[in-house]
Amino acid sequence: MDDNNALFKVFANGPLEVSGNFRVVNSAGKIIVNEGPVYLCRCGGSSNKPFCDGTHKSNGFPD
Repeated sequence: MDDNNALFKVFANGPLEVSGNFRVVNSAGKIIVNEGPVYLCRCGGSSNKPFCDGTHKSNGFPD
């Protein structure tokens, strides 16, 4: 993988994995992550948004 690219991988019934060269920035413009991989919530139930905390396993999140 080229070091200048981010790679996004969707897990069935689970999170979005982001790896490579990227930044996650909060609503105030502060960088909260600048290295990965990270796993981002897709089910909306995480108590640690935007990151996955595994809630999709218990809330029946269908892909």
